[in-house]
Amino acid sequence: MDPRSLRVYVLTSKGFVPGRSHRDVAEAALAGGATAVQLRAPELTDARLEPLADELAQRCRAAGALFIVNDRVPVAAAVGAGAHVGQADDPGAAREILDPGAILGVSVSTTDEARAAEIAGADYLGVTVWATPTKPEAEPRGLDGLRVIVRETPLPVVGIGGIHAGNAGEVLDAGAAGVCVVSAVGAAPDPVRATETLVEAVRRWEEGTR
Repeated sequence: MDPRSLRVYVLTSKGFVPGRSHRDVAEAALAGGATAVQLRAPELTDARLEPLADELAQRCRAAGALFIVNDRVPVAAAVGAGAHVGQADDPGAAREILDPGAILGVSVSTTDEARAAEIAGADYLGVTVWATPTKPEAEPRGLDGLRVIVRETPLPVVGIGGIHAGNAGEVLDAGAAGVCVVSAVGAAPDPVRATETLVEAVRRWEEGTR
């Protein structure tokens, strides 16, 4: 996969702003220039999730953005999307369910988990950098922990947890291929502008002008 597709990665959310749906967040992320969108909707049944995933998969393809479904691998496979799974899941089984060319991401917190994910067929890894109420069970590794995992794996690594436009450059400095955000876009008063601001911060880092 092209690691640049992970550069600005927005996870959908519901509940930060009354009336704002997963679709709304995804559309705002695409309008703001996100390179990847992940549909993370644990509250939806598969029956409700699949048509939404299908719709967003088509919109992401039209925008040239990567589309990933969180955890629900059969749904991801049904709509031709990639999937992202955690340590409570089976990455090897997910790889078998997905289309051969579909992207598989795996959340890791140690180098051993990173190696296991690579063997299982992961295409990229996710590492929690700072503590976040969005995912309180995740173990934050900090920038130093992120650097260690980046050094020990050939796979692209994305940072998530407590990331926003103001600290995205630090995460990229640590070797991450991209930055993942949830509340930085989903909870923003203007999610399109919030995405644009994040995209601009990443562009300045790439140009060395931040």
